[in-house]
Amino acid sequence: MEKSLLLLFVTFFCFLVSCNGIETPQFTVVHSESDFEVRFYRESSWMSAPTREISFQKATKDGFHRLFQYIQGANLNSSRLRMTTPVLTSIVPGAGPLGSSAYFVQFYLPAKFQAVPPLPLPELNLQPDAWDGHCIAVRKFSGFVRDSNVVEEAEKLALSLSRSPWADSTSADDKYAYSIAQYNHFRVTERKNEVWVKVHGSELSGCRSSGVATH
Repeated sequence: MEKSLLLLFVTFFCFLVSCNGIETPQFTVVHSESDFEVRFYRESSWMSAPTREISFQKATKDGFHRLFQYIQGANLNSSRLRMTTPVLTSIVPGAGPLGSSAYFVQFYLPAKFQAVPPLPLPELNLQPDAWDGHCIAVRKFSGFVRDSNVVEEAEKLALSLSRSPWADSTSADDKYAYSIAQYNHFRVTERKNEVWVKVHGSELSGCRSSGVATH
């Protein structure tokens, strides 16, 4: 087995069994409904892989492959980064297939590298992404994430929000239309996924609409 494939297998296996606890971005649940919840995510640093694949699945695979190389040492420091979760694929608003023109596959940086992320090798075409603290509406769903169901799950969240105090809290001017978070997408069973949509407000306001978007 080639070295790269062996490393991939070891990392994937570790991801499957949650080796030593996998880091996730920190958040507070500020409101919960039967079919969605609103969270306040603290400021954080991510590494992002832009891709213009038409297929959501192909975009996620392409972006994750480049991010995997990055965490295995393809950066200017030759640093090895531990796997985090979720793998986040953000969909850019547009007129293309799935209502998008591009995707960003994102990797949450471990606490050790939050302040100063290692710079990726230029050929990977990755870019750091610093998040301010902001509010996100989240819908959970299970099973496999496919091109055929990402829009359906996002529409279910949109419908739930339309019937809630957050009906007018999303923004057409946001950088992403919505995001799909996959927490254990290498498992065959018990797969955990979420749809994320940014909503207006702050943690102090309970993430309810303030009329001013946070960016």
